[in-house]
Amino acid sequence: MQQRVAAIPTVQIDNQRVTVTEWRFPPGAETGWHCHGYDYVVVPQTSGQLLLEIKDGNRTVDITAGQSYTRSVGTEHNVVNINPHEFVFVEIELKP
Repeated sequence: MQQRVAAIPTVQIDNQRVTVTEWRFPPGAETGWHCHGYDYVVVPQTSGQLLLEIKDGNRTVDITAGQSYTRSVGTEHNVVNINPHEFVFVEIELKP
C-alpha cells in the first residue's frame, strides 16, 4: 500500500467563537484519523469525490463546490482526496 501524504491545514481564524481552517489536499492526501471536538461546517471550494474512512467501513462521497454541509461533535474519520486534482475546503468549527 502506498503511503499517503498529509493534507495541509491553514488556520485563518481562531478565537473564542470559531476556528476557521482551510484544508488543501494534493491528490492522495489525507487528514489522518481524528475526532471532532466541536460541531462544524464545511464549505467546499472545489468539486470531486472524497473517501471517508470511518469505523463502520469506507464510503465515497460526492462534494460540490459551494454546497456547504454540517457535522456534529464526535464525528470520527479519516478524509482522503481520491481525485487526480487538488481538493480544497474550508472548515468552520463552532465553539460553545
